[in-house]
Amino acid sequence: MGQKVNPIAFRLAVQKDWGSKWYANEKDFPTYLHGDLAIREYLKKKLQFAALSRVVIERAWNSVRVTLHTARPGLVIGRKGAEIERMTADISKMTGDRQVKIDIFEIKQPEIDGQLVAENVALQLERRISFRRAMKRAVQTAMDFGAEGIKLRCAGRLGGADIARAEWYRKGKVPLQTLRVPIDYGFCEARTTWGIIGVKCWINRKQEEPKAESGSGNNDRAGNR
Repeated sequence: MGQKVNPIAFRLAVQKDWGSKWYANEKDFPTYLHGDLAIREYLKKKLQFAALSRVVIERAWNSVRVTLHTARPGLVIGRKGAEIERMTADISKMTGDRQVKIDIFEIKQPEIDGQLVAENVALQLERRISFRRAMKRAVQTAMDFGAEGIKLRCAGRLGGADIARAEWYRKGKVPLQTLRVPIDYGFCEARTTWGIIGVKCWINRKQEEPKAESGSGNNDRAGNR
C-alpha cells in the first residue's frame, strides 16, 4: 500500500534545501531547535498579512541570519524600516542577545507558490466562500500564470457537513514520484466555525531546460567516425 511522504523532505539535497542551516552538539541541539520553532511562530503571527511563504534560519558562532521569502516586502520592512528593526530586536532577545540580521527575498509570482496558494484558499474558507469555488479559482489562476500542473486537496467538514470528507482538484502534470520535477508544496489550516479544514497544495513549476552547447553535435560526429 502506498504511503504519504512530505514532498519537501522527499526532495532534500536533490531539489530542495533545509529550512534551518546550523550544526550543534547534543547539549545545544534542543535549545537551538526550540529557538527556531519560537522564531518561526513569532514571525508567522507578526507577518500573517505579509504573504510570508518560507523562513530560512542560519546560525553561526554568535550571529543569526533570518531570510524571509515574502510576496509583500513593503509590509515586512515597514515605514522607514521601523518594522524590520523591531523584529530584529525581538529575535535578538529570543536568541540570547545574539547578533541578528534579517534578509528579505521577494517572491515574484505568489500565484504559483504552494504555501501562499494554500493560505489563500484557507483564508477564503474562513470567510465562508464555497470550497469548490475557491479551489477552482486557485487552480485556474496557477495555470494561467504558467504552472505545469497543480493539485489542491481540502479535508474536513466541508460546507458544514456532519461527516468529514476530502475533495481534490488537479490540472496539468503533477508527478510526485519524479525527483527532478520541481514540485512546490504548501499546507495551511482553515479555522472555521465547523472545525479545522486542512488545505494541501502541490504545484509543478516549469522546469528550465538546459541550453545545448554550440558545436557539440559536430564533436559527436567526429567521435563516431
